Amino acid sequence: MSDWSRLPDLAARQVGGSVLEANDEFFAERENLIKDEAPAYRPHTFTNKGQEYDGWETRRRRDGSPGPDWALIRLGIAGVPVGIVVDTAYFVGNYPPEVSVEGACLPGHPTVAELLAAQWHPIVARSPIKGDTRNEFEVSDGRRITHVRLNMHPDGGIARLRVHGVAVPDPQWLDDIPFDLIALRNGGRVLDCSDGFFSPPNNMLQPGISRFMADGWESRRRRDDGNDWAVIALAAEATPAVLELDTTHYKGNAPARISLDGYTAEGKQVPLLPPTIVQADAPHRFRLTGEHAVERVRLNVFPDGGIARLRLFGPLSYAGRRSLHDHFTATTPGH
Repeated sequence: MSDWSRLPDLAARQVGGSVLEANDEFFAERENLIKDEAPAYRPHTFTNKGQEYDGWETRRRRDGSPGPDWALIRLGIAGVPVGIVVDTAYFVGNYPPEVSVEGACLPGHPTVAELLAAQWHPIVARSPIKGDTRNEFEVSDGRRITHVRLNMHPDGGIARLRVHGVAVPDPQWLDDIPFDLIALRNGGRVLDCSDGFFSPPNNMLQPGISRFMADGWESRRRRDDGNDWAVIALAAEATPAVLELDTTHYKGNAPARISLDGYTAEGKQVPLLPPTIVQADAPHRFRLTGEHAVERVRLNVFPDGGIARLRLFGPLSYAGRRSLHDHFTATTPGH
């Protein structure tokens, strides 16, 4: 698995992604492409259209046209893609021989008609793929996108599409407006952690309420004197003022205590919250003590356990506001 696969999936349903339209979905629904769970195969699940597959599947072309069949996906998180996964799990005799992926950056909430008429640019060139395989493609385009167009040449079935990348939020919705400094959609992400045995730490930064235990971050049981931790990059430099931490669903495996430290641009460590007792299966809110702008924070859990959601609020610094605007302008066509 590639290193970029640890980056957030910008298209995932859980972060707000949606499959807006497809030219054909005769055998299996387009919405399956961005389901959060891994593809599954259920034998002997026949409908009046044949074996039901956990993916998007179009009918066989009989008119001699080269295709492609296509699906339009609105990203839940606008950003710069770094890697694309076209997963053909369980599609063995019915996968497309080739695929391509295009991107577009449109403001607001464009209609399907507006998207079809938009200027698209290639993210993944037309490429051969294999069946029942996690087909990975590195992306080096560097442009911010809000939508992707997945093309199958000429037809067939794809189980899942993953668009891993770096969030690039629009500064007009962050500058001078309170927002979550570490939310995935705003550009926050986990840089490193001590352990993600049961579930990855980026789960903590997803939107909404945790749905079940595996939807948060959970480490294995420690058998030493240490503690688990996660280092998280902020959307931009800011002075954290409030921490919200939720242990919902973690009843027998919540941490006993947590603490939070910040790190300035120069690498100086700033204590934000001393070791503090937390409760199982409960939301928490803490006032923070730091007065310095920081670029990242380290959440410590003692000794181990699970965190469902993590939120961090506070004002941006001047440098933070400037970096948000610069990143948006550098990656967004027309700005």
